[in-house]
Amino acid sequence: MTITVLVPDEAGETALTGVNGLDVVRYDTAGALPGHAEVLVPGFLAPADPESLVAALPNLRLIQLLTAGAENWIGRVPAHVMLSVARGAHGGSTAEWALATLLAVYRDLIPFERERVAGTWGRRPTETLIDKKVLVIGAGDLGTQLKRRLSACDATTTLVGTRARDGVHGFDEVPDLLGAHDAVVMMVPLTPATEGMADAAFLSRMRDGAVLVNAARGKVVDTGALVAELASGRLRAALDVTEPEPPPAGHPLWTVPNLLLTPHVAASVEGYERRAYAVVAQEIARYAAGERLHNLVQGDY
Repeated sequence: MTITVLVPDEAGETALTGVNGLDVVRYDTAGALPGHAEVLVPGFLAPADPESLVAALPNLRLIQLLTAGAENWIGRVPAHVMLSVARGAHGGSTAEWALATLLAVYRDLIPFERERVAGTWGRRPTETLIDKKVLVIGAGDLGTQLKRRLSACDATTTLVGTRARDGVHGFDEVPDLLGAHDAVVMMVPLTPATEGMADAAFLSRMRDGAVLVNAARGKVVDTGALVAELASGRLRAALDVTEPEPPPAGHPLWTVPNLLLTPHVAASVEGYERRAYAVVAQEIARYAAGERLHNLVQGDY
């Protein structure tokens, strides 16, 4: 039996060519979707509209995302449709971004560049990532990828996951861990348990001069509380995601000091599509073979 899989682009067609048992069809959301399709791959960061998709695809059984985050889909997909993510595709590039921002903050790379533009030779010593203690909240692919990179810089990493296990602390331990670390990196999915996790109480427990890095989702951090800490000069931060996103004109995030801000590009690097589709192809191959998917976040056989 052949399974019809809908993909949004040529890269998807190429990636799934050769997977046994598939009829790969490229679709355009503006046109009619083939109602017999069982599997749908939405475009990368495409707006989530599961209700209309399911209505147009009565035989749909799997939505396979190209992203690791699924907060816009979870809870909106009917129980008979599985939802799988591209966990493992973007962890390396996101970890690279987090490492780069920590190095930029500690080595004053942004201030030095501004001084160059101003024609100033401001030679001075800086901080270093060497011997820094970094608390990474999120012990999945992103967190473990970052730990490996931090180890190469002679920094010490403490991993935190939903539940404590060997080598990983639990969420309930975070309040006691915050004050013992020089930097805190958010690498969690957006869930009811993580929304607003880095609130005023959380930030107040961080040591003076510590750096908050958010590579998760904007809603994981209380923006108002963070802005207050940055404006006071007590904390520093690097954000790739914000709430709201993007910040509207006149928002404090555009002008507050002690902040390095990038426009949600941690995973937007060359080769991201190839890496995402490699994970997607493996998941869809498992589905076609009747095997359990590795990256399911909702539903089951």
